[in-house]
Amino acid sequence: MGIFRDGLSKTRQSFFGRIGQLLSGPDVIDDDTWDDLEALLIQADLGVPTTQAILTETRNRARKENVKKATELRKLLKTVLKDSLRLPPAMNISGRELSIILIVGVNGSGKTTTIGKLAHRLRNVNQRKVMLAAGDTFRAAAIDQLQKWGERVNVPVVANKPGSDPAAVVYDATAAAKARGFDVLIVDTAGRLHTNFNLMGELAKIRQVSGKIVPEAPHETLLVLDGTTGQNALQQAQKFREMVEITGVIVTKLDSTAKGGMIFAINHDLGLPIHYVGLGEKMDDLVLFQPEYFVESLFDDEAEK
Repeated sequence: MGIFRDGLSKTRQSFFGRIGQLLSGPDVIDDDTWDDLEALLIQADLGVPTTQAILTETRNRARKENVKKATELRKLLKTVLKDSLRLPPAMNISGRELSIILIVGVNGSGKTTTIGKLAHRLRNVNQRKVMLAAGDTFRAAAIDQLQKWGERVNVPVVANKPGSDPAAVVYDATAAAKARGFDVLIVDTAGRLHTNFNLMGELAKIRQVSGKIVPEAPHETLLVLDGTTGQNALQQAQKFREMVEITGVIVTKLDSTAKGGMIFAINHDLGLPIHYVGLGEKMDDLVLFQPEYFVESLFDDEAEK
């Protein structure tokens, strides 16, 4: 809980703080209360469809439970927000000789850093033997950065020269991971603009070559989204879903945004599980997403006392 409260301090002090203030007094709820609440939820990056769904559910419950005061509505809103978020299932990376995780996302989303932190977590918390594949061969910096992360978290990295065939790198890495008895292979992919049509064929080829060595691979395809980009991140997610079968999401940089509502939009609009969230720059700040902790950390507890 503590890491969520610390990581979401900017969000708590901004739009959700204003929601807390709106619903902190003994005032009776009126139409202005609902209008103000709607505006603040949209400004907090929930987006219009998600905001409308949250408000409809909250209004319905308020009528059924005879909620009249702002403080009562505050507690009800928190309950509705929690209920709107699903606890993510365990990732499909157990029960086989080698599991493959494909990581996708645009440049600048924190993709490579997330791969490093995920490898660290799987290795140290989950006690898994992890290898990385530098499948983003279009940027020399991406290969170099992934290799540095591999050294930092003590995980081997399979890479080739910049400009080489990404699918060939992934094939070599998959074969090496299987031969050397690794549990998990995490594959980095090119993070060019999500509008680039060539990316679709590239990702399909990577999936195909990994599946030749390990049945049904990749077993997870995780989309990394920058939490500071709000509704733009949602548009990215929709584009990537058109190109590749996304199984889950990792949201980064939530500690750097004053909004944070895009978590609800991703869950509502895309119906994808959010497996991890980035709540800081430290190695251990990539944590399992916990809906209850997340919602509680958006509000100031002192206002409820």
